[in-house]
Amino acid sequence: MHPIERLRYVARSGGGDDVELVAESARALASFADDPAGLVAAARRLLVRHPTSGPMWSMAARLVTAADPWAEAAAVASAAEDDPVPAALAAALPDEATVVVVGWPVSVLAALVRRGDATVLAVDDGSGVDVGRVLARVDVEVVDVPAEGVGAAAAHADVVALEAVALGPDAAIASPGSRAAAAVARHAGGTVWLTAPAGSVVPAAVYAAGPAAALTSRPVGGGGAVGSFGSFGHDEVPLDLVDRVVGPDGPVEPAEAARWAGPLAPELLRGGSTPGTHRPGRG
Repeated sequence: MHPIERLRYVARSGGGDDVELVAESARALASFADDPAGLVAAARRLLVRHPTSGPMWSMAARLVTAADPWAEAAAVASAAEDDPVPAALAAALPDEATVVVVGWPVSVLAALVRRGDATVLAVDDGSGVDVGRVLARVDVEVVDVPAEGVGAAAAHADVVALEAVALGPDAAIASPGSRAAAAVARHAGGTVWLTAPAGSVVPAAVYAAGPAAALTSRPVGGGGAVGSFGSFGHDEVPLDLVDRVVGPDGPVEPAEAARWAGPLAPELLRGGSTPGTHRPGRG
């Protein structure tokens, strides 16, 4: 099995393959092509379940604004499966770098497998995926780091390489522990790079109402107390802690990443609570 395919296989087995999830969800939503109102309603239900996922928000917006949802679903799936971001990061990384990764950032791991010359400090984010064992099997030099060692690892590394689950104009959603890693690296004079996989960059209004709101609010029909931080197992990383965002065009200044944002579909944000928020019932 090709190393990158192995990464995808492990992600699928752990329920963490966003590429496959987005592609399957796009095809499911496209089945409402003849029912625009039903398409919007189905998209909103989907976003309630995945409020922090930029690719899900982007996919839903593309489908509800498309003249041909079936063709758009195919385009979304193709863009996710052929994402150039891992290759762009692999080309940009310095030779024989020591790189911190947090959790299971598929685009970053795929880039490191392509390179083959990095030493990876793999910080456990509590997801249960043994990143160290997976990378060791494909001959990538790796050191397992417990969650409490994230600061020491980030201070030692040449690069902290994070992956955006969702990216807004001023901050990104990433794996738990990412903010600490970025802050320590910045203080220690290291470099912080953030990958923006296909669909992860969203308009400011979407980021505020969906991914960012989901970190501190209970989603519609969801559990957890309002105001509970980390309820979706993610960190918010301010972009002033990030040196470069790596997208399809390669590394850019964080302020330039907004050019990769998908369309805005106001109908996904209208009516009642938006998918990333919770409005307490009247008692």
